[in-house]
Amino acid sequence: MAKDAYERGMKTRRKVLGDEWVDRALATLTPFNTEYQELIARFAWNEIWNRPGMSHRERRIIVIAQTAAMGRWDEFKLHAGAALRSGDLTADDLKEVLLQTTVYCGVPTGNHAFREARELVAAAAQARKPAPAKPRKRQ
Repeated sequence: MAKDAYERGMKTRRKVLGDEWVDRALATLTPFNTEYQELIARFAWNEIWNRPGMSHRERRIIVIAQTAAMGRWDEFKLHAGAALRSGDLTADDLKEVLLQTTVYCGVPTGNHAFREARELVAAAAQARKPAPAKPRKRQ
């Protein structure tokens, strides 16, 4: 049962954060932190993220607001960036989350959140731009 919960949690973690980030995190496993990583896979990523009461999109919105509110900027950037890259949130969606967060958490939090998000939004927009067409050779 625990192995199944771990596998379901890892599948969700990869869906939410992306393979690249999860692979980097797994590359840092040591005997000291392995049990912790297994715990968060089973509990956070399976038991909580896979509950039927909310969609992953709704959970992303909550996490983004909470990490901004707590000033956990590394986690904020991780989740906001992943949401933009996956298409779960648009730049306008993120803006709405941050405006709501500003009202309830204060202007300094909003200032910092918008500053962090600006870079993420720009990077996501750049990633969506199609590569320039190669000139066709004349024959």
